[in-house]
Amino acid sequence: MVDASLKRPLSFDVNGKTVNVDVAPMARLLDVLREDLHLTGAKEGCGEGECGACAVIVDDKLVNSCLIPALQARGASVRTIEGVAKGDVLHDVQKAFLTWGGAQCGICTPGMVLAAVSLLEKNPKPTEQDVRVALAGNLCRCTGYMKIFESVLKACETAMARESASEAAR
Repeated sequence: MVDASLKRPLSFDVNGKTVNVDVAPMARLLDVLREDLHLTGAKEGCGEGECGACAVIVDDKLVNSCLIPALQARGASVRTIEGVAKGDVLHDVQKAFLTWGGAQCGICTPGMVLAAVSLLEKNPKPTEQDVRVALAGNLCRCTGYMKIFESVLKACETAMARESASEAAR
């Protein structure tokens, strides 16, 4: 337990809401999210930034939250897996993971989904190779990755079909 007098105030946005917490000087962003904010979607996998289970998006950049000192997030915008859906409406990537078998045991799924969301926000029409590269920092111990890659590509198809239908309706 850290002496309360050593803790420092931290204010940042998480999933669109400003939060204020007092954190130990060397607390990791992962620990603050999980322990202080009770956002447990980001997982402690390796604690070394190698597996991607703790991935979050900070100021539009995918990062491993186990490597980020929490105080470095001061004033930042952080998106966790809990902030991907819009209310009860799942993101296309989340729907595709459920439909096409991209989700297995669940340990890597939040990081995989966030990596895919980050990719699609930058490149809405990725190739399979683009998907492979974007998800390369995420390890899955359950599958051969093919269903994960397929899920991301299916999410792209869904988004493009919706966009085409929307344009046709105009």
